[in-house]
Amino acid sequence: MKIGVPKEVKNHEYRVAITPIGVHELVAHGHEVFVQQGAGEGSQIPDAEYVGAGAKIVATAEDAWGTDGGIDLVLKVKEPVAEEYDRMREGLTLFTYLHLAADKPLTEELLKRKVTGIAYETVQLPSGGLPLLYPMSEVAGCLAPQVGAYSLLKAQGGRGVLMGGVGGVANAKVVIIGAGVSGQNAANIALGMGADVTLLDTDLDKLRMSFWRYNNRVHGLASSKLAIEQQVMEADLVIGAVLIPGAAAPKLVTNDLVSRMKPGSVLVDIAIDQGGCFEDSHATTHADPTYQVHGSTFYCVANMPGAVPNTSTYALTNATLPYAVALADKGWQQALRDDRSLALGLNTHAGQLTNAPVGAAVGIDAAALESVLG
Repeated sequence: MKIGVPKEVKNHEYRVAITPIGVHELVAHGHEVFVQQGAGEGSQIPDAEYVGAGAKIVATAEDAWGTDGGIDLVLKVKEPVAEEYDRMREGLTLFTYLHLAADKPLTEELLKRKVTGIAYETVQLPSGGLPLLYPMSEVAGCLAPQVGAYSLLKAQGGRGVLMGGVGGVANAKVVIIGAGVSGQNAANIALGMGADVTLLDTDLDKLRMSFWRYNNRVHGLASSKLAIEQQVMEADLVIGAVLIPGAAAPKLVTNDLVSRMKPGSVLVDIAIDQGGCFEDSHATTHADPTYQVHGSTFYCVANMPGAVPNTSTYALTNATLPYAVALADKGWQQALRDDRSLALGLNTHAGQLTNAPVGAAVGIDAAALESVLG
């Protein structure tokens, strides 16, 4: 199989879809890998390392996408943006983060161009775990308290509150909504920074796990509308970390609630890729990451792990490589028939939407997955 790896073009996106280790594995399985020139530079991976692993370097994005039909499978990190739409075509398999529930225009383009789109974020294990979202959720969770702490600085428009560590002074109060992978990692970093951390979730098992994980140093509360309201009004930093696989994130912090928060408080929305879990959230970029709502600062960067691309690229390849090898070895259809978890990643094929939660979010009827796989 011919596999293309284009350079990411989203604002300040420095990750790349595969490492030289991944290239070496695919080449060892008899496949050809075409990496766009400079694709790995943002992750500190020079072209020479890809060549050494057996890849061929191509000059343009069109070559890496195979707009002439010369590429079977494209590996990416982020969803295609408008300038990439014309590079997509019928017969192409695209394996990347898609986040279609928050992007109807991209959904329509994938359907119109009859692309087989397999989304990292909806590949789901029998346990309910999301193995290809997990590593980036870890990274985003770890980053959230860091960017939140920076935004709390007075010079950044924040309350001028230190996360913690000064005797006789109250630590910053950090409220994390969602005790999944990103929420647990956010709690771990915030706790390490000395903050007073509260974790909310509707899943009591997750709260019990955090009780033992943090030796009861993180306050775990059953989430409800009233509990969220009470905690958010007391918070210096709120981190939204709620995820419903494939679907739009629920809006849990209203505009009215933000208007009653402490002046200079900060809200970081990790769920922004799925539309965000705060009413006033809209996607921002690393170049212009924050905006003000009622005197509070919102940080809603849609590709947070892109800020630490070296770490993120290696963590992502560790997770995606076994699936990429299966797609290349067997072809997308047989690979999905053999692995139900991977099959759940299929979002579009031959002009049909194949993910029901995405369909509900964007208002397009979804076909049954079984009817597509045959």
